[in-house]
Amino acid sequence: MEHKQPTIVVDGDACPVKTEIARAARSFRVPVVMVSSYDHRLEPQEGVSVVQVDRSSQSVDLYIVNHIAKGDIVITQDFGLACIAIGKGAIVLSPRGEQYSDENIDYLMERRHELAKRRRAGGKTKGPKAMNSDDRERFQQKLTKVLSNLQEKHDI
Repeated sequence: MEHKQPTIVVDGDACPVKTEIARAARSFRVPVVMVSSYDHRLEPQEGVSVVQVDRSSQSVDLYIVNHIAKGDIVITQDFGLACIAIGKGAIVLSPRGEQYSDENIDYLMERRHELAKRRRAGGKTKGPKAMNSDDRERFQQKLTKVLSNLQEKHDI
């Protein structure tokens, strides 16, 4: 059976680690597809292609879900997209370097639901902390580790 080279597929609209993704992908010679709506201007670069979709709220997610395959790496902070990508056999990372998996995605989805209920009821919730250099470094290390593991397994 022929093994397909993985692709890194990025939910690019609000991704704060695009530079780190491109750098890691180049060093492992893995292609990157950045998917964003027409509202966000992304420039293709060596090894990085850009796909732009319409601006409706789920267009980026739908494109990604319809174009990923088992073994691809998806970068997103969207728990719903992460849940579907895991189901399709993708490796899913957050921009902060957290790996979403069957073991933690249910908890994260439930927590998101509870916070949304609290906000609808007039309650306040804190948003995520601002990204800092430690977050970027942690992400870079995690992506490099995932790519190394894939390389050892399948000689990408």
